Amino acid sequence: MRLFVYLPLLMPTLAAPAARPLAARLDPRHAAWLLTGAALVLASASTTALGLLAANAVIRVPLVARLGHWSLAIVHRNDPASIAIAWAAGILLAACLGAAGTFAVRRVRALRAAYADAACLPGGGPVIVDEQAADAYALPGRPGRIVVSAGMLHALDEPGRAALLAHESAHVVFHHYLFTSAAQLAAAANPFLRPLAAAVEYSVERWADEHAAAAVGDRRQVAAGVARAALAAKAGRPHRRIGVALGAVLGRSGTLSLAGAGPVPRRVAALLDAPPRRRSLLSGAILAVLALAALCTLEAANDLQDLLSLAHRHGRH
Repeated sequence: MRLFVYLPLLMPTLAAPAARPLAARLDPRHAAWLLTGAALVLASASTTALGLLAANAVIRVPLVARLGHWSLAIVHRNDPASIAIAWAAGILLAACLGAAGTFAVRRVRALRAAYADAACLPGGGPVIVDEQAADAYALPGRPGRIVVSAGMLHALDEPGRAALLAHESAHVVFHHYLFTSAAQLAAAANPFLRPLAAAVEYSVERWADEHAAAAVGDRRQVAAGVARAALAAKAGRPHRRIGVALGAVLGRSGTLSLAGAGPVPRRVAALLDAPPRRRSLLSGAILAVLALAALCTLEAANDLQDLLSLAHRHGRH
């Protein structure tokens, strides 16, 4: 197996320095699609690469080689991957699959609970809960629901409430939980993709912000609403019972510290700037990198198949 198999393992490390600039430069809708796709492709490619390397450890087991009629001498002579690398890849593969499986089970359970809660909420529009802590979020479901606390409504003026409801409505209409869930699943399988998952979460918030700005017709009004809602939510720090809630005003990493350059001040600054533009060249570069990762993975799989075919021919003699 040639060195093609190692490139998909290295590409996810580019996510840390590239994720945040990409989320800032790309149109939010395109960023959500592209970065989610990138997370899934890179996670799949790296996991497959680990599987291909681990397969080299399996086929070197004498019993397995005899069952497959493979010549161990040919395998050792034609495969540059050492047995130590192959076994290490197998251990990493098991850990990645275990982490991804655990996340998937927990997320499915949380989504089922969220769907059940959304179905039990009264009425057909936004639901106002009698809580003094300022909070607002969207629940996925059929249909999805918007939940706003009385404390949040009290903290905002009428234009701010309109912006907030338009923002949360975008999360429901565009099913943003699918983007964040997919990116977080990829990050569970490959921890190097965690910055990419965070960039997807930021992108869907920006997508909802731009949707609210278009619906309200005033970018500054939406920016003011986001800032006021974040301040109110930070002061109250509500404890949310729902396991999966989208469009939380602050989110898990939200902060109003400009020194920390958290998601909220970046969102406000983006709303105070001109509307985002489409960047075809940047999008094309991302797609090219993903295509390269996929091609390298396919080439590595083809190398393994050629090795097994050669070892099988000699194993028959």
